[in-house]
Amino acid sequence: MDNLKKFTTAQFLNFCLGFFGLQFAWQMRIILSGPVTESLGASPFLYGLIWLAGPFTGMVVQPIIGALSDKTVSPMGRRRPYLLGGALLASLALLVFPNSGNIANFIAKSTGLHLPVLTGLLIAAIMIWIIDACINIAQGPYRALVPDIVPQEQHGLANSYISLAVGLGSVIAAGTAPFLKWALNYQMSITAQFVMAALAFSLGMIWTCITIHEHKIEPVIKQSVEEKTSFWTSLKGFFALSPEVSKICWMQFFTWIGTMCMMIFFTQFAVHTVFSVPDLTSATDSVKDFYNQGTLDGTNFSSICFAIFNLVCFIVAIPIGILSTKFGNKKIHIISLITMVLSFLGMAIFPNTKVVATMMGIAGLGWASILALPFAMLSQYIKKGTEGSVMGIFNIFIAGPQVFVCTLVAWFISKCSFMIGSEYTNYHWEYAMYIGAFSLILATVITAFIKEKED
Repeated sequence: MDNLKKFTTAQFLNFCLGFFGLQFAWQMRIILSGPVTESLGASPFLYGLIWLAGPFTGMVVQPIIGALSDKTVSPMGRRRPYLLGGALLASLALLVFPNSGNIANFIAKSTGLHLPVLTGLLIAAIMIWIIDACINIAQGPYRALVPDIVPQEQHGLANSYISLAVGLGSVIAAGTAPFLKWALNYQMSITAQFVMAALAFSLGMIWTCITIHEHKIEPVIKQSVEEKTSFWTSLKGFFALSPEVSKICWMQFFTWIGTMCMMIFFTQFAVHTVFSVPDLTSATDSVKDFYNQGTLDGTNFSSICFAIFNLVCFIVAIPIGILSTKFGNKKIHIISLITMVLSFLGMAIFPNTKVVATMMGIAGLGWASILALPFAMLSQYIKKGTEGSVMGIFNIFIAGPQVFVCTLVAWFISKCSFMIGSEYTNYHWEYAMYIGAFSLILATVITAFIKEKED
């Protein structure tokens, strides 16, 4: 094993800058993809299907890219080609996505074709798939850099710094538009926010690729015919690392069902439940105009809540890393998950602005732990030269739960409608919070049975 030098605080801060840009882009996609696609005609279930881009690309792209990055030999190193390529392609899609409707109209006028009404939604869906695929192309190799270049005793701290970058990137991404509205009475357009996200992602990752130097590690490519990897061989080897790996994966599976129930549906929850705006997918333009201010208020409130959520994550990320080093990853993670369960239940039971904003802040404690400690638990079992493959396979247990949320939970919500007066329909978006809380309880129970590896 290589003798890796301990990272200083300055080196950790520099290391996580690219992840700051990645999360900036991802947070903008989380907050604003709902309003964009709903304005183009996406129902709750159709919106959930569009969200399948994330989990499907995560399950397919990350294992493939992780394995490829383990074996890549290039002047840029093993991981950096994927970091840079993913960031630049995603940035292009981020610029196109909010203009999908305008692009569809331009194509129709230029060609004289009578395009279907949902053509703009189709373009938006394609852009979301490209964004999510490219984020996954960059994310897996980025996580694999931790065991590549950071000593094992600092893995928990390194992942906590990534949590810090996730928190800070999300705070700025979510908070910029509401801040400008509050401070200058200027409403930043959705298009401008996506331009900001594209710049943050591309520039942050370019900086990382320039300043981070990978250690030269001989890639695992000399294998016998029997050992040459297929996906199923890699998966079998992954679970053979330790019996505890299976428990960590199941913990991650239920954790991400719970987390994504909030992530995917929170903006709709804020607009339609907290601010009582009815469903507008099939509404006339006059009805949409009537509820325009309520939609804007709900969207801005969602951004503020995500900013609070990620600000707390940013503040506690490093303390959680320090506490996990002192008391163990398992104990700290259990406490963090419990706080998230309570916050989800609080939002569902009391859907008013003060309670929801407070509960989102409390949920940020759990989010900081989710972004760091499961990876720290797993990294104890990773063999040198297989970091990308292991992180890619582990991502299946992050992406897979999202399929459940995007399909079954979205379908369930679409069936739970109610009438506002005699004219308008709405949905019980708060049910997503109840389902999320239950899943996080299961994750907490599984965490209690994980035996941590002793140094």
